[in-house]
Amino acid sequence: MFFTTVALLGWVAWALVTFEVGYRLMPQPQTRADVGELLRTTGFATTPGLFRVFGVMPGATWPVFGATAIWMLVAMVIAVRQALDYTSTARAIAVCALGWVLAIAISIVLGLLFGPTVS
Repeated sequence: MFFTTVALLGWVAWALVTFEVGYRLMPQPQTRADVGELLRTTGFATTPGLFRVFGVMPGATWPVFGATAIWMLVAMVIAVRQALDYTSTARAIAVCALGWVLAIAISIVLGLLFGPTVS
């Protein structure tokens, strides 16, 4: 339950940070979006993560997690490009990369603050 909550918070953090970076810091003239639109498209982009259930098979953990991570990142770039009405894929890649780094930092901080203690 803890890891599910952290994953959900990580997705929301990534989407919100991506919205702020893409909509406020790096918009194009035609950029028109709201948080709900970006949450819907990025939520759909994270769907390949459902295949991670196959990572429980012996020897499949790293290949499954690696493949789904790449698939989700590519889907996220496409989602951001469409949701923020970008004409440049490079701009969408930059926004996703920056949002991803900031969201990971937020997730790590949340994990350290609220995660189980290891003794």
